[in-house]
Amino acid sequence: MEVGLGQAADIDIWRYACENGRFVITKDEDFLYLANREPSAGGVIWVRMGNSRTANLLAEFERLWPRIKASVEAGDRVIEIR
Repeated sequence: MEVGLGQAADIDIWRYACENGRFVITKDEDFLYLANREPSAGGVIWVRMGNSRTANLLAEFERLWPRIKASVEAGDRVIEIR
């Protein structure tokens, strides 16, 4: 879902995620610091995989989806994907 934040600053993206109970999927370590700063309704899926094609990245997310979903349901706010 596109929400019009393509050119927004990290802090604005993070605020949107918190205000709407969303997760940011990112390779940007800055979001990890924002998530750990204070309790919030937002979360981060921190992608620690090397450069890869979109198809490969999507396939990896599909493979890991049960683990990601379980982490979200358990209340984890930071989920690291390697």
